[in-house]
Amino acid sequence: MSTKNRKSTKLVQSGIAQDEAYAAVIPPLYLSSTHKMRGFNKFPEYQYSRVRNPTRDVLVEALTNLENGHNATVTASGMAAIALTLHLLNTDDLLIAPYDCYGRAYRLMCALSEKGHFKLEFVDQYGPDAAQMIADKNPRMVFIETPSNPVMRIADINTIAEAVHNKNPGSLIVCDNTFLSPILQRPLELGADIVTHSTTKFLNGHSDVVGGAVIAKDKAVWEELDFWANSLGVIGAPFDSYMTMRGMRTLALRVRHAQDNAQQIAEMLTQHNAIENVYYPGLSNHDGHDIAKKQQDGFGAMLSFTLKGGPEKSKIFIDELEIFVLAQSLG
Repeated sequence: MSTKNRKSTKLVQSGIAQDEAYAAVIPPLYLSSTHKMRGFNKFPEYQYSRVRNPTRDVLVEALTNLENGHNATVTASGMAAIALTLHLLNTDDLLIAPYDCYGRAYRLMCALSEKGHFKLEFVDQYGPDAAQMIADKNPRMVFIETPSNPVMRIADINTIAEAVHNKNPGSLIVCDNTFLSPILQRPLELGADIVTHSTTKFLNGHSDVVGGAVIAKDKAVWEELDFWANSLGVIGAPFDSYMTMRGMRTLALRVRHAQDNAQQIAEMLTQHNAIENVYYPGLSNHDGHDIAKKQQDGFGAMLSFTLKGGPEKSKIFIDELEIFVLAQSLG
């Protein structure tokens, strides 16, 4: 059985038949904010839901196993996951991020840098010399988003991680894995130290929960993340964790089928005379095709394209859509 198939099976089985209270097969939803102590100075395994919660821990374990990490923190949103990760930085630390990263992440990084939380530089992470260029800047943290949003640029995670870690072993490589999910890409195996997700997207997959997650490779990094998550209170709610775990049980099936559709749509669009450009790593002429083929288990379910004729044609196209809904989010 392949590694990805074993992971899919473990994901479906996460938390199944582990309830010690009433032997429930499906992990129960624990909404209680606090738990009864056994006596004076005798604390139970779970004490206060901001710190730990049984339902959230089922999701934590599943995410940790999927990404092959040490431990995970479930947050209230994808942006909360990024904000939590940025709290590992100090005033004099340099953060390197892609010039085309997700817009809200870009604005958050700029705002925190302007307040003096850390130093910041946005760079092109996709050229052949990008890895050494980034390493030579001696960053404390490198934030990678691959594929990028929205034109699907591919950064070479392993090459960047190796160059940065060789120059400064204490640096942290953070990779946003939202666009692919652990089914198609596992950045920790490629040299990253931390993985972030907006679980709102593919992991939950049903557009009914907003959430995020941070998975760390090493214990020391996770313990610092856990401290900040507890102190800042950015943790995800038990009900949201329950719903996300429910959605994740079909993750492998959903992602694979959506990926097959994306490939067919991308190939069809390249032949259409109204299309100017198609951005999908599964196309052989995509700039990041070879890197994607090397570091991913598939090309993903996300694509974008530009129409000939500019904004006016785009508006007409959008107004005529019958199947796709004009809305924010994906997955």
